[in-house]
Amino acid sequence: MLFALLAVTVTVLFRPGGLPLINPDEGRNAEVAREMKESGSWLVPTYNGLPYLDKPAFYFKTVALSLAVFGDNELGARIPSALFALGVLGLTGWITRRDVGARPAALAVLVVTTLPLFLSQARIVIFDMALAFFVCLSILAGFVAESPGNARRRTWYLVGAAAAGCATLVKGPVGFVLPLLVLASYHVLERRWDALRRLLHPLHVLVVILVVLPWFLGVSREHPDFPAYGLVEESFKRFTTRQFRRTAPPYYYLVVLPVTFLPWSLLIPGAALPALRQWRSLPAISRLSIVWSLSVVTFFSLSQSKLPGYILSVTVPFGILVSQLIERAMRHPAGRSARLLRGAAMALAITALLLAVALVIVAPQTGLLARPLVIPRVDLNRFLPHLTAVLVMLLCVGCANAASVWRRTVGGAVISIAALPLLLIVLGRGVFREVFESRSAVRMAAQIRQLPEGTELVFLRCFPAGLPFYLRRTGTLVTTDGSELTSNYIEYALKRTTDWPSPVVRLDDFEEWLAARKAPVYLMVQDNERDRFLALADARAIPVDEYPRRFRGMLLPPRRGF
Repeated sequence: MLFALLAVTVTVLFRPGGLPLINPDEGRNAEVAREMKESGSWLVPTYNGLPYLDKPAFYFKTVALSLAVFGDNELGARIPSALFALGVLGLTGWITRRDVGARPAALAVLVVTTLPLFLSQARIVIFDMALAFFVCLSILAGFVAESPGNARRRTWYLVGAAAAGCATLVKGPVGFVLPLLVLASYHVLERRWDALRRLLHPLHVLVVILVVLPWFLGVSREHPDFPAYGLVEESFKRFTTRQFRRTAPPYYYLVVLPVTFLPWSLLIPGAALPALRQWRSLPAISRLSIVWSLSVVTFFSLSQSKLPGYILSVTVPFGILVSQLIERAMRHPAGRSARLLRGAAMALAITALLLAVALVIVAPQTGLLARPLVIPRVDLNRFLPHLTAVLVMLLCVGCANAASVWRRTVGGAVISIAALPLLLIVLGRGVFREVFESRSAVRMAAQIRQLPEGTELVFLRCFPAGLPFYLRRTGTLVTTDGSELTSNYIEYALKRTTDWPSPVVRLDDFEEWLAARKAPVYLMVQDNERDRFLALADARAIPVDEYPRRFRGMLLPPRRGF
């Protein structure tokens, strides 16, 4: 229990604001919330002053409220994800303790909080942890409602329906589809047709509608194009087409899940088949967990749009299942479960030691680390000083896991396996800082000089996502279609109107627009407009400011165009 609490403290609560916001998602989501806080527009979020309806407003509201309390900083932006993560862990511990026992509950919390997918989503400004909380609450409430002898069945079903409605307010129809899919699949496999009928009771459907409908009608009234966009473009086409540029093969999650669930996913090969063979002898929560995992992974495997965070809710049933395996290993140190656990510890030991060797021999000379860390090759020199801490971490993990196998201690193996993500957060902070800063606007914001009062910030066919958040101001985007904002709705809306709002200017109108400026303009570009930008700077002898990620800027006096 104490080690589980330590793990939660490190993975969720240890300096959540210690790293800069990473682009594009964190920078964009934090800025949307900041603008919501500043404008007080709680129904329709905006991004750079434009309606941002890619996702409902619920999550942005939580971040905006957090910013109001903690300030416009990384901590304020990330607190909601951390709180929702604690909620998910609370649900995991509660249901496992209720159906299996106290020690498996602590182990389930330990497993979930040390999964890379979970801890990463708990520490960034993203929707998926909020969605996972409400989806898990809805599924578990529906499961508890059908527990034998439950005298509060209706209450639990209403809680589950309300949670499904809230999940819909976080990320759209997937919020009610996932709980419905999991519970319906479970009842069908259990042949509980009466439970299936109760699940689909009209009252439960009505509760979901009552939670979602006020927001939906309010947004549709202000933006009549939203129903077509939200239901067709953002939901149906995201699932069935490749237009959202997040396509991946059907086997995508067969690769992603083992990687993002390390190190505990090392137990899957040896534990999966025996669990299916003993289906009827498994506890009900274990059968639900298997159905839950398979249903969600299959659903998103069929979708054309795929990202690792989509299967975040699977961390809960995975933790419940693994906790029972560990519990059996603790009760029978010579049994099959204990052998599986020691095998996973040995595999992790070998992997960690091989990575340590590769880190020493290969990476510093060849620069091979640049690509997997998604950092520019030229930034690798800033990363190299932190290799010592990573090397120490890998050696500690490898030796500790090898020692637990040598001594045949189950508890030692559990602690050694769980230590990897904990040490990664603590000892790998330098590595993460370099990675995050290389993909953040924080350095750019720090470098931008104090602009004259009234200077207009203008982005020419580029948009550094987090810069408005760090500068506490929006700018004007010169564009052909608005794609630089990475907002599907903004692109959708701009295509359907000739009267563009003031925060965006058509590229064809830029010269005329610029010539009409009566205040200084600070113009920023990236590589796609570099030649035009440098020619203008040379012609007018204007100094050029260089920024990370090949951004450039210069201050143009008023009433000067191209």
